Amino acid sequence: MTGGARTDETIRERLLELRATTEARLAALDGNFEEVVAASEDANSDDEHDPEGATIGFERAQVAALTASARHTLEEVDAALERLENGTYGTCQSCGQPIAPARLEARPTATLCVSCAQRAAR
Repeated sequence: MTGGARTDETIRERLLELRATTEARLAALDGNFEEVVAASEDANSDDEHDPEGATIGFERAQVAALTASARHTLEEVDAALERLENGTYGTCQSCGQPIAPARLEARPTATLCVSCAQRAAR
């Protein structure tokens, strides 16, 4: 539930900015992953027996986790843009009440109001 065309456009701009920032972060992470993989190939290391192997394995896992997080953020942004288009942005998907503007300001992809989010976290 939004407050008019001006507000909808402001929200859309903010979501698109978040999407662009996340896409840039994802591109950088993809480059980092390729660097880590190349480094591990050049090192000819055995993760189990080489002290540097554990570091390379950790870096690979860390970049993979950050990449997955960025892809998840893109999915959330796209879903928020879809809710904005169909007029349900800002409405809690659990109770149907409006999501507080401060929550949407802090987390523009939020799908739950604070009360429902707290219940879901328990």
